[in-house]
Amino acid sequence: LSLINKGICHYCQKTFKPSLLTMDHVVPLARGGKTQPGNVVPCCPDCNRNKKLDTPVDQILRQLQEEKKHDDDEQE
Repeated sequence: LSLINKGICHYCQKTFKPSLLTMDHVVPLARGGKTQPGNVVPCCPDCNRNKKLDTPVDQILRQLQEEKKHDDDEQE
């Protein structure tokens, strides 16, 4: 609750007017997440739109794949 009062997006850590933030499910309801503390965080519109139905694990795996692709490209 303190992050939303300060207007801070959980994902990008940028500051917004609190009224512009939405409450986002870290693990989406469609993926089995619940509306409970620890799974609901303040989120800016851009991060919410980009996150879609991803879970934190999905985001980490995508980042690792992008890093590996970048490393592979540099070695060529």
